[in-house]
Amino acid sequence: MGYKQSLLRKIAARDARVAVVGLGYVGLPLAVEFAEAGFRVIGMDVDAEKVQQINAGQSYIDDVPGGRVRSLIDSEKLSATACYDDLREADAISICVPTPLRKTRDPDMSYIIRAAESIAEIRRPGMLIVLESTTYPGTTEEIILPEIIGDDLAVGEDVFIAYSPERIDPGNTTFSVRNTPKVVGGITPDCSEAAIALYRAAVDQVIAVSSPTAAEMVKLLENTFRAVNIGLVNEMALMCDKLDIDVWEVIQAAATKPFGYMPFYPGPGLGGHCIPVDPHYLSWKLKTLNYNARFIELASEINTSMPYYVIDKITEALNNQERAVRGSRVLILGVAYKRNVDDVRESPALDVISLLRQRGADVGYHDPHVPLLQLESDVCLQSTKYSARLLQEANCVVIVTDHSVFDWDEISRNSRVIVDTRHVYRDRSSEHIISL
Repeated sequence: MGYKQSLLRKIAARDARVAVVGLGYVGLPLAVEFAEAGFRVIGMDVDAEKVQQINAGQSYIDDVPGGRVRSLIDSEKLSATACYDDLREADAISICVPTPLRKTRDPDMSYIIRAAESIAEIRRPGMLIVLESTTYPGTTEEIILPEIIGDDLAVGEDVFIAYSPERIDPGNTTFSVRNTPKVVGGITPDCSEAAIALYRAAVDQVIAVSSPTAAEMVKLLENTFRAVNIGLVNEMALMCDKLDIDVWEVIQAAATKPFGYMPFYPGPGLGGHCIPVDPHYLSWKLKTLNYNARFIELASEINTSMPYYVIDKITEALNNQERAVRGSRVLILGVAYKRNVDDVRESPALDVISLLRQRGADVGYHDPHVPLLQLESDVCLQSTKYSARLLQEANCVVIVTDHSVFDWDEISRNSRVIVDTRHVYRDRSSEHIISL
């Protein structure tokens, strides 16, 4: 029996041992889904604290209840390790490591490279290796493939390599790993067949594409689409402000068109790991081919300028009270990058707070999901306990993240002036509420 048929048989019988490298907001939900599908799963992470928590049956990801982890640990379907050597017996390995940008906006491939090098030391014939981390088109074939096959293995015969972009949406209670279609592209048809079989065991629908590069491009198109359209509507907000038009009214009316239009909404800027970051992977790759991705660059320019626009609105709100920014108390409500999550990566709140502090404002924040906020290496803020008095003492309250736990009526009653960047007060008009 060939390696592919042996692997397919193990997958069908749920005898395949599955490993997930990187137990963050992508890797842990994937590991749990594979384990609940009947596989024995070992999660690997260099963070020893995460490993300890998982093995204790605890979850540090809001989207994965601790009860699910505990049940899988107790049934010995899931375990965690900080050592790559413990993955030697794995039949399939999914790589879900971070892919940040450097300060120069170039891709930081160090996590993927280290994972590939470590897996290369333990790989054996019959293994399936799938990269899930978002990256530039060509990564799987340029980095993963040569590292894994070495001089002694043939791809598609001895070892199987594919790319399947993660599609995790933190805080989304409707779509999870199981019911979000999974795109898969293998180096060879046999690679695709093996990867498709694995993911079909844990995901309701698998979409095959012709190559890893096509699959990598799918992910970048998805998030570039969002980044460009958000950039467009953010610029629309800037233009409507200059024309003294309510941009929210315009969007609401445009959204009544039943075809050819999809509503996007302005905000204080982009946050999270995906939308502010992923399009730059594509832009960087195209620069190596002497092509300028103009839409991406322009959208990024507009979106990264939005915190400055928020500062202008705060300044306007304080000027109406005959106050300067310097010395004023400004309370930020919500610092996570989106509602009902604890993730502050690339959150526009970080820029808004830093800009206010640079201008001499006395800045505090309240976010029930984020007790501590690291601004710089030596600056850490603590979430202030919520109270009516906290609102009353602020010269300006700024809504940056519209968590569902906030009592908007109470906030409106107790605030002198509110800068509402999320349009939570869409159904009411008041002189003390300033929208984007």
